[in-house]
Amino acid sequence: MRNLVLLAALALVPPMLNGCIPLLVGGAATTGVLVAEDRRSVGSVTEDQEIEFRIAERVRDSYRDKIHINATSYNRIVLLTGEVPTEEVKAEIEKTVASINNVRGVQNEMSVGLTSSLSNRAHDSLVTSKVKARFVDAAKFQPNHVKVVTERGVVYLLGLVTREEADQAVEIARTTSDVKKVVKVFQYIQ
Repeated sequence: MRNLVLLAALALVPPMLNGCIPLLVGGAATTGVLVAEDRRSVGSVTEDQEIEFRIAERVRDSYRDKIHINATSYNRIVLLTGEVPTEEVKAEIEKTVASINNVRGVQNEMSVGLTSSLSNRAHDSLVTSKVKARFVDAAKFQPNHVKVVTERGVVYLLGLVTREEADQAVEIARTTSDVKKVVKVFQYIQ
């Protein structure tokens, strides 16, 4: 994802920077490897990115500083996490997201209450990093087959996985320090 953002940003840079071509090619090669190892089709990966972009346009821009939401699309299933001020806003956001083109489903895990602090969000990022690192260390499945999202110490696991891979990912995440709970948002394959 970072490489795609970098590519998009660099595409906006004027063509006078001829020395950046190797950087663009290197970034594209890295992204190509990640997509090649992803179980989603290139079209699905692109649709997921477009869905997240549309959510940012429609939801985040509408509410500005009143909410803190993360929208993660994986194989066109959207996980919503974060905090909103009321149940009505929560339902309205879910309805808006569900109406976006190509969205197959929405798992609404947003909490009603005050938005989390920057230090809480930083801690969640650390927890996500620890879980991902433990996936790599365990070497029980391809780590990029499982997407990890952490919100308030709750780890959400998304991906196209076998039941065995799901069980292994849940066990690793569950036994990672600072994880309060694990929620599966998996889609199972044979």
